Amino acid sequence: MEVEVMKMMKTTKKTKLVLLIAVPVMVVVILQQFWLPSLNFNRLWRTVSQHVGSTNDSHRNDDEFINGLLPPGFDQKSCLSRYQLNLYRKPSPYIPSSPLLSKLRRYEALHRRCGPNSPSFRRALAGLTSPTNSTSLPEDCKYAVVLTRDGLGNRILAIISAFFYALMSDRVFLIDRGNALDDLFCEPFLGSSWILPSDFPLRREFGSFRQSFPGSFGNILRNGMLKKTIEDSPASYLYLHLSHDASDYDKLFYCDRQQNLLKKVPWMIMETNNYLVPGIFLGSFFREELNKLFPAKDTVFHHLGRYLFHPTNGVWGLISRSYKPYLARAKEMLGIQIRNFGSESGSFQDQMNQLLACTQKKKLLPDVEQSSPEKSNSTASQTVKVVLVTSLSSEYSETLKEMYWEHGGVDGEVVAVYQPSHEGIQSSNKKMHNRKALAEMYLLSLSDVLVTSDWSTFGYVAQGLAGVKPWMLYKAEDKVFPPLNQWLKYRTRNETGDWPCRRAVSMEPCLHVPPVCDCDEMKRRDGGNELPFVTHCEDASWGLKLVDEFN
Repeated sequence: MEVEVMKMMKTTKKTKLVLLIAVPVMVVVILQQFWLPSLNFNRLWRTVSQHVGSTNDSHRNDDEFINGLLPPGFDQKSCLSRYQLNLYRKPSPYIPSSPLLSKLRRYEALHRRCGPNSPSFRRALAGLTSPTNSTSLPEDCKYAVVLTRDGLGNRILAIISAFFYALMSDRVFLIDRGNALDDLFCEPFLGSSWILPSDFPLRREFGSFRQSFPGSFGNILRNGMLKKTIEDSPASYLYLHLSHDASDYDKLFYCDRQQNLLKKVPWMIMETNNYLVPGIFLGSFFREELNKLFPAKDTVFHHLGRYLFHPTNGVWGLISRSYKPYLARAKEMLGIQIRNFGSESGSFQDQMNQLLACTQKKKLLPDVEQSSPEKSNSTASQTVKVVLVTSLSSEYSETLKEMYWEHGGVDGEVVAVYQPSHEGIQSSNKKMHNRKALAEMYLLSLSDVLVTSDWSTFGYVAQGLAGVKPWMLYKAEDKVFPPLNQWLKYRTRNETGDWPCRRAVSMEPCLHVPPVCDCDEMKRRDGGNELPFVTHCEDASWGLKLVDEFN
């Protein structure tokens, strides 16, 4: 009897707590709907979600389904990271919206019904090989196939972009994995694969798909044949070229008029190495639903990346074997990602000077103790800051390690430096190289603070998964770091500014090749000045990125 009473008391307390939070929110929603149309619900949602997400901020996250983002039912042993990664992460302050969760559950049902090996998929293949049958396809089984290229960071951005588009356009998302993505990610959808079958009829043509391909969306549009191709003589598929060399006509993909036509095409074959999401937000075709799915516009990659990408057990072994012995003991973890751009990069010493200036000026790392070892060791209480360095070179981590080993940090702070690998050169087609790269992206995403390199898609992925706005290091121009000269002036004149690094305005990646022409007259446009939640990138002034419109 006493046990039952105690249970009832606990249940009552929980109910009161839920009501205490839920009732005020419901009241505000009702007020907005009927009496306060000027009240901004997006701001309210972000405030409430961040408060809820930060209530247990001092503990690692034990929510294996990430606030409902992930569906249950997967075999835990087949993909350990899906269930164990959040034990290493702090809880995210960004809570997925209820409409987004509902949209993902509906998509999963669509993928099971129309994905590979389903009767609907076989009918869709028949329509692809025999265009006369394409008109008999079921309306709810259309497809978006992504072809990726370049380094792993670019490929991950391409996958997220294509999935985002498939989600918004009610298409089934499939990926042409190839050797570069082999054995990196677990299947994200229960009951059906996201991998394009190896006997897909168009695979032999993928090698000819490029910007100059006569049958590409951009070239068909340039020749005034798009409406005829889609409506008068329906094509069974259409190739979209949205990589770094996309033409202005290719980028009319983002326009409402074209989207209205493209929804009729059964198979979309997309090639990109970019993050297309900001461009899709510019159009109004999906905007009403996007506003519901993402009240906080700068959380797209954060939510979809955590939903979609789960490292395989082989990659998870690399992650856990680095985290447990080297990173778990940190009171605070600083992640540093250094990207060299070949002959364009400045000297190692210039880059190292910029890194030290950034981390010490912004108080990310302590100044070194210049006094005697006896004084630096006499501090009673010492805290440990772990610095995780990811770079193709080992010079940066070795310099940091030697500096803090020889002198130590002021106030007795212990700085431990760890670098998992240093491959020397990028080898994007080697399986083990990509495994290590993915493991390091995820290790970086466990950081409390991030320092990343301009233009680096590797850094973009890490910051998006982490949900962190990084400090960004400037890219060299003609092998010189102009910002470093400005920082030297700061030291002598006590000037302020963003030297030698600056804080990103959001955790979202940058779209490096945005649309630059309007949708009607092909006149120049500036997408960074059209909407409050789309702005220019810090590291690529011509690029676009999503931001929180209320900050």
